[in-house]
Amino acid sequence: MALFKRTEFLNLLGKDAPLPESQVYLIFGERYLCREIADKLQHRLLAEKPGAVQNIDGDTEDPGRTLARLMSYSLLPGRQLYRIGDSRILHSKSVAADIWRRAEQAFQAGRSDHCRRHLQAIAQTVDLEGDSPAPFSSIPAEAWQNIFAFAKPQGNLDWADRLLSEAAPSAARRGGDLAERFIDAFQRGLPADNLLLLTTETVDKRQRLFTYLKKHQTVVDCSVATGATQAVQSEQKELIRELMQRTLADFQKKIEPKAVEIFFERVGFHPVAVVVESEKLAHYSGDRPTITIADLEAMVANNREGALYELTDAFSRRQPAQALTVLSRLLDQGIHALAILSTMRNFIRRQLIYRSIQLQPEPAWHHGMQAREFQNSYLPALKLDERWKGVLDGHPYALYMNFSRAGGYSCTGLKRWLALLLETEFRLKGSPLPPRLVLEELFLRMLRGTPGLTRTKPGEGY
Repeated sequence: MALFKRTEFLNLLGKDAPLPESQVYLIFGERYLCREIADKLQHRLLAEKPGAVQNIDGDTEDPGRTLARLMSYSLLPGRQLYRIGDSRILHSKSVAADIWRRAEQAFQAGRSDHCRRHLQAIAQTVDLEGDSPAPFSSIPAEAWQNIFAFAKPQGNLDWADRLLSEAAPSAARRGGDLAERFIDAFQRGLPADNLLLLTTETVDKRQRLFTYLKKHQTVVDCSVATGATQAVQSEQKELIRELMQRTLADFQKKIEPKAVEIFFERVGFHPVAVVVESEKLAHYSGDRPTITIADLEAMVANNREGALYELTDAFSRRQPAQALTVLSRLLDQGIHALAILSTMRNFIRRQLIYRSIQLQPEPAWHHGMQAREFQNSYLPALKLDERWKGVLDGHPYALYMNFSRAGGYSCTGLKRWLALLLETEFRLKGSPLPPRLVLEELFLRMLRGTPGLTRTKPGEGY
């Protein structure tokens, strides 16, 4: 079998050619894209041979019971398609950092249900859950590193404790030999009419079960790169354009080319919102075959979640006007002022860590280091130091961009910025001033400098 990219598998589903012979299908990556592929695959499989679909919620799934059902012959006629949504069978603690990042993003965006689901996934991944889940805040930093394989997040984690305690009890347990049991079952062979369809946002590609599925079954990669680089933005725009145009085509509609860029700026990379907003535009335009910029202005609001990251990007580029524009957009969307402050605090702390690493005598960092040298020499040498374990996760080029950005700051200036953030937090909590005014003053002070912030060396920032 093989590992298919999303577009490759979509093309395969659209042809009359037979699908690869497989009893297990794993679809991982962006949640909406996974669901889209799974729906089309389900339709194709049942069209070829009618049967029944057994939908199983990964949040409450008992993998052992699922395996027992897969190995049993059904009394029902035709195909039996066991479809598990948000499966956690291929999770491990090596992906806990990625899941935690998703939880923080969902919390900052006010999406409590999504945040709760990610926190529960982390707890289940490391067998943290029981009848009463252990509070995240009660885990010491050293124990956290051992349990989750990444450094304990800074700040108050009461929000995570509260949301985890509200999560419904789950029957899911990893079990040390669970993956081996599934592999053994697949090797012995499932009943001929039993098929397994797994969808999940995150997988551990080093896990033996994933390797087995990629080699012997069918795996579809629906993941999309994240970040603020031009290459990532281009990939996301292309996908957004595809989803939007395909949705509009169902209504026999087109959109003005100039409106596409505005659409992306307003909706951002959020596939569900892209489809919903495209349908709204199609209905709003009535009998007109082409959707205009005026339609977009009337119907599509500025609801881009990625604006939190646009804010840090504008800040790092020292663009006061752009930063204040994005800040205004975030506040208009209802993003809480303290959530914006938390985003800035996390950004500055990361820059402080990277700048501190650069000041270490070995390995030596130098201004103007190229990406090739960073990835081939500097980064591997850093990863030999256990102190930076968990700090250097992520794509090497994304790390290179962060290190290059951090080289423009001084540790003293970054610490003073953190002090400004703390001062602003007190003002937001205890001052009668509007939050917008308090935050605007903060950004102007940070970007234009204050009497207490001076350059320490040529080339260094505040």
